[in-house]
Amino acid sequence: MNEVQQSRKTNLFVLLSAIFLTNAVLAEIIGVKIFSAEKTLGFDPVNWTFFGEYVLDFNLTAGVVIWPVVFITTDIINEYFGKKGVRKISFITAGLIAYVFLVISVVTVLVPADFWIEVNGQTPSGQSFNIDYAFNTIFRQGLGIIIGSLTAFLLGQLVDVFVFQKLRAVTGHRMIWLRATGSTLVSQFIDSFVVLGIAFYVFGNWSLSQIIAVGIINYIYKFTIAVLLTPLLYLGHGLIDRYLGRELSEEMVKDASEDRSFF
Repeated sequence: MNEVQQSRKTNLFVLLSAIFLTNAVLAEIIGVKIFSAEKTLGFDPVNWTFFGEYVLDFNLTAGVVIWPVVFITTDIINEYFGKKGVRKISFITAGLIAYVFLVISVVTVLVPADFWIEVNGQTPSGQSFNIDYAFNTIFRQGLGIIIGSLTAFLLGQLVDVFVFQKLRAVTGHRMIWLRATGSTLVSQFIDSFVVLGIAFYVFGNWSLSQIIAVGIINYIYKFTIAVLLTPLLYLGHGLIDRYLGRELSEEMVKDASEDRSFF
């Protein structure tokens, strides 16, 4: 491998890792907001009933808006850098997410400046407003949610890379859509229930039936998005192959499939 090829290989891993890391961390931060998917699209809530007790709509965390970018990036890293590449960036990202939560837990206990409270003391309509309370409420997350989120993230990534490699052993270099979509569907099934189980069953007061009901709603969304994003996956592969060149691209894919070092 010549110097130009090595440079392009390194640049690709850095770029993909930056996209993966940024979106994963950002999804954790904005995930505190819950939005109505139906109302956002101009529809009435579906009001689905599970187990004859829980009425559920497509109310999702804001983090799911950008989480599909993590799906795609994971599969592309897996394709060109193998499971070692995915594991490397996954553990780095998990560590940085933990760091983000630690910093947030520190800054939310800092005593706010009086003038900051005063100048932000009213809403545009003249109602009383406590910006420090709002800041802390938005950014703080319970210990159960943090542990559940990190556990689900790492477990989901490890399952994704395992299933991806198993499917690649069967499909070879063909059927990118099958190994990418298949690995995402399996890993996100686990992710959907692990985060809820730890955050709201182990550390919370949800019943098992409610965990299952909400998990099904989350998985339906992730299943749909994974299928719809398939064309973007092929677009990404096409752009990367053009950047790397045919010879380097085929060499990297072969090395990844044989679990050789990605550098």
